[in-house]
Amino acid sequence: MTPLNQTKYALSFSEISEALLQFEFPPVELVIGIGSGGIVPATLVAHQLGCPLHIIHVNYRHEDNSPAYEAPKLTHAWDKTTENWPEQEKTLLVDDVSVSGKTLDFVKAKTGLTNAKVFVLKGKADLVLFPDIKQCVHWPWKKS
Repeated sequence: MTPLNQTKYALSFSEISEALLQFEFPPVELVIGIGSGGIVPATLVAHQLGCPLHIIHVNYRHEDNSPAYEAPKLTHAWDKTTENWPEQEKTLLVDDVSVSGKTLDFVKAKTGLTNAKVFVLKGKADLVLFPDIKQCVHWPWKKS
């Protein structure tokens, strides 16, 4: 991890990739990424695990992490009945950061995947790649 400034860390794709390779994931048959912040992390995880990837577009926060809405909301139409879902316990919800858990709770409720495991790069979740990072992070796929 490379300090970017006193409050923000810069992580490279190499650092994230190496950490993902060393991470012990539970058995997973489907990865669901939370768009937009979770698209890249979910793609990396799905590729590493050799699992199909599905993206659910939800918005709750602005880029500065302040709430954009009173509650998370779907930003693209989505119909679960058209999907072939595995057992809930073998589904992994992936996002970049979980601050309050509201977005992930919203997705669990909307999809009915109440027993799915949640993986984030940092923050609060069942599985956290960088649990020791408390500062904001500059992800390599985000502008400035």
